[in-house]
Amino acid sequence: MSLIDQGHRINIADIADHRQAAWERQSGYVARHSTFYQAVWKGKAPPPRLEDLPELPFSDKAGLRLSQEAHPPFGDYLAAAPDRISRLHRTSGTTGQAMTLGLSARDCEITEIVGGRAQALAGLRPGVMVVHCLNYQMWMGGLTDHLTLERAGATVVPFGVGSTELLVRTILEAGITAISCTPSYPVVLERVLAEKFPHLTPRDLGLTLGLFGGEPGLDDPSYRQRMRDTWGLEPRNANYGVSDVFCNFAAQCEHDSDLHFVAHDVLYVELIDPETGAPKAIESGTEGELVLTHLDRECQPLVRFRTGDIIEIRATEPCTCGCTGFRFRVVGRSDDMIVVRGLNMFPTMVAAVVSGFAELSGDYRIVLDTPPPYHLLPVHAELARGQIDDGTLARRVEAALKTRLGATATVTLLPPGSFPVTEGKTRRVQRSYL
Repeated sequence: MSLIDQGHRINIADIADHRQAAWERQSGYVARHSTFYQAVWKGKAPPPRLEDLPELPFSDKAGLRLSQEAHPPFGDYLAAAPDRISRLHRTSGTTGQAMTLGLSARDCEITEIVGGRAQALAGLRPGVMVVHCLNYQMWMGGLTDHLTLERAGATVVPFGVGSTELLVRTILEAGITAISCTPSYPVVLERVLAEKFPHLTPRDLGLTLGLFGGEPGLDDPSYRQRMRDTWGLEPRNANYGVSDVFCNFAAQCEHDSDLHFVAHDVLYVELIDPETGAPKAIESGTEGELVLTHLDRECQPLVRFRTGDIIEIRATEPCTCGCTGFRFRVVGRSDDMIVVRGLNMFPTMVAAVVSGFAELSGDYRIVLDTPPPYHLLPVHAELARGQIDDGTLARRVEAALKTRLGATATVTLLPPGSFPVTEGKTRRVQRSYL
């Protein structure tokens, strides 16, 4: 474990031999013990060299779902004996069927160490008290993310979700200065403060660091500035991950709003064209689907796993913070992409426009009543509290969407508080026809 304890300053060029040796061990282990990959590979032996990994076929979430349906609860990609499973999680099911995740004691430790790197990169330090407000009910974002916060040396308050009035009192009484939650949760807190604590403003809570994850939102500069102006805290995406792979393997630092990859020693990264599967170079300016391979995983090892996340590589040189991993931003998910007259649209692109209007709360939904093709982008946006529609707002938002995205949109304005309050992941794309 000595190498992975070295942190986010590991230079990929310096660990080439380690990565190759890890692949040799891992590929042999998967070939012997994963019935799932034996079938996917159709008897073909995995290539001995890590750089030849693209010779193998992809795996994806649909295949894992079928595996778990046929071989419950863990699927036949479980490569360890059941008595090796130390912890069971379920995914949130945001993009489909919830998945059952099994981790060995070693899987847990590596997951926590890599996640701890990301939390520390985002500014968490020993002596900081952080309240963790993600769901502890089997979701990996609860307990496992809690343990990554502890790995960064912080004092962690395991609050979870619900009882928001109690949360406000706890923050004030304990002197908590950092919060770990989804980007949409501060809006929930603002509503509770307005209704139950009218004498308090968000700044009165004294939070100075927001560690966000679990859903998009922080890529929008106007949303980040709103967090600073309203709360007086510094917002950081400290928790980017893929639950089936690692709960957290990238974060933002104080110098750069792009995500920094911190897991080269235990994850092999590929970038592909999401339509053709053709490889794409990991270099600045390249956009493609993120494909990941475990280099050290016992229970449910994944090889050439298509994450569905479309990312853009922003830089590959070391950051000012010292992190040597490549930097990237998440463009969106391939399953959340909406094609409008040939233009690829993602929720994050809509968010960047909607959050630019002070009259709106920033909360929105893309409501699809029919299957594709789409000629218009139907957006439902919520008015901010205390704001009224002057009769031109919908048209102004539609014009901004057209200018910024190139797509014609229809905007429906809703009263403040119309969208259900959520303390977990928010589904921005609603497909009522399914």
